[in-house]
Amino acid sequence: MIYRDLPKFLEALEAKQLIDTIEVEVDPELEITEIADRISKQYGKALKFTNVKGSPFPLVINTMGTYERLNLGLGVNSLDEIADQIEDYMDLSAYVTLKGKIKSIPKLAPLPFIFPRKVKHAPCQEVVEAPNLNLLPIIKCWPQDGGKYITLPLVFTKDPETGQQNVGMYRLQVYDEKTTGMHWHLHKDGKEIYEKYRKLGKKMPVSVAIGCDPATIYAATAPLPKMIDEMIFAGYLKRKPIEVVRCLTNDIFVPAHSEFVLEGYVDLEELRTEGPFGDHTGYYSLSDDYPVFHIEKITRKKNPIYPTTIVGKPPMEDCYLGKATERIFLPLMKIQCPELVDIDFPLEGVFHNCAIVSIKKAFPLHGNKVLYALWGLGQMMYTKMIIVVDETVNVHDYKAVVEAMASHVTKTNHLVISEGPLDALDHASNRAFQGFRLGIDATKKLPLEQMSEARRHIDSSNQNDAGSTKGTTKDSLKDSTKESLERITFKAIMSKCVDIMPFTKNKGLKAQAYLSSRANDLNSKPVVILVDDWIDPSDYSTVSWKIFNNIDPMRDLIKMDRIDGTLFIGLDATKKGPEDGLMRPWPDDIEMSAEIVEKVNQRWTEYGFK
Repeated sequence: MIYRDLPKFLEALEAKQLIDTIEVEVDPELEITEIADRISKQYGKALKFTNVKGSPFPLVINTMGTYERLNLGLGVNSLDEIADQIEDYMDLSAYVTLKGKIKSIPKLAPLPFIFPRKVKHAPCQEVVEAPNLNLLPIIKCWPQDGGKYITLPLVFTKDPETGQQNVGMYRLQVYDEKTTGMHWHLHKDGKEIYEKYRKLGKKMPVSVAIGCDPATIYAATAPLPKMIDEMIFAGYLKRKPIEVVRCLTNDIFVPAHSEFVLEGYVDLEELRTEGPFGDHTGYYSLSDDYPVFHIEKITRKKNPIYPTTIVGKPPMEDCYLGKATERIFLPLMKIQCPELVDIDFPLEGVFHNCAIVSIKKAFPLHGNKVLYALWGLGQMMYTKMIIVVDETVNVHDYKAVVEAMASHVTKTNHLVISEGPLDALDHASNRAFQGFRLGIDATKKLPLEQMSEARRHIDSSNQNDAGSTKGTTKDSLKDSTKESLERITFKAIMSKCVDIMPFTKNKGLKAQAYLSSRANDLNSKPVVILVDDWIDPSDYSTVSWKIFNNIDPMRDLIKMDRIDGTLFIGLDATKKGPEDGLMRPWPDDIEMSAEIVEKVNQRWTEYGFK
């Protein structure tokens, strides 16, 4: 089904009983977050709040917070349907013969009609008023946030050189009734356009649409090539052009069926402190100086609905939008990396910290080739950890992935460390925006790879043991755990191979020294992972989240081919500080205040929940 706007999508949610309405008054400062976070963690329904303190407008949240609701919003039964359609469009084999070209006409016919359609009158301009953000039910998400944030804004800018519009989703911290921060990260398109205006010395017009249909919202988050207008992509997803209208104070065109539109400009010389903000990593992103968005006019529908979202420790609503990108953009990734079969971004990796890929392996070190290819591919450059497995392994079955790693990651050269760009939110690196990334080749090794490994091990042993034959026998070179590990369960693998240890640093023992001692202990398990002493070692989801977020592979990974032929891997996934060699500030985990938790506990049945 194609949804014209947000209210039409909400009607569909109501018809399928996928949304709950809370009619009692709620506070937009923290209370809504605590309610929505609990529901999200329970994989619950979307929420509509009709009585938000201080605002005449209703608020909706978590509207796309499950696969069912996301699929419903995009009009598909499965996200793979969209990927299959894109792959079908890119299949050039059909165009080789005249018969193939004729058969392709119906398939290609809709494409010219997905371009945005300009209209002169639009619902988003039914009411025109002076800016007053205080009337909107804008939420403060987490206790340490720098203020209230607009978290689902579609930020429209226009390239001053090409005239092409760009849409991105950049959070807006509210400073007062008519100014916000403009959170443009270093690598984002909005920042690049901003720099062009700075060079030209021109005023930078900006318009922000709030409250669109699901396809349009998703398109604003999609990692599209710069030459593709996000509204064209939204039209493709809807199989119908997006209606757009020219703003009243600038020449930017915004979705005509938006609930609210903020029109204004960014002052090229003004910066203001923005943050902290409880971010999608599950940690607070730190405060920094960012441009300021000045609102000159607000236009809206007569009876608008304000949509918002919260981010934090997964699972959250943004995780499902990220999964849409995983599925939809796989065909495009295969163009650059044709051996790629499938990909999975674990939720605990918050999408730029871990990716699992399967490949059709054809030659020695093929896994390494794929690692470097992916790190050179658009936003994949941020990916701190990439695990490569064979095409026979289901990347969405983490048990199977762990089994592949246990079986096939047996030597230090199966772990590749690469230096390059990192996401702005990475806090574990010693340097902002840059650092080290880890590639894990968990593919089955070909005979030539095994021969080279044996030769290297013998050479290394001869150098280390000065003529001793210890560690050079066939038995010592054999992967003694492989056969048994392939037949046991996930938990058994973890208990047999991995030692997850709460580690207390205030006792004076450094993590690196401890891991080194375990590496030399042949009785130690092959993998030792250190976590902070408040982490439950049996909570594999939290442990994985800490690993993906908290390690710098160059600093926090110890890998060693031991003299008995086995591989030892040590990971320090604890919080870092100066004693660990990290001089940058370490952000706090996101946690709700005890006061708000108790408040929501007391009111839970009042909201209508059991």
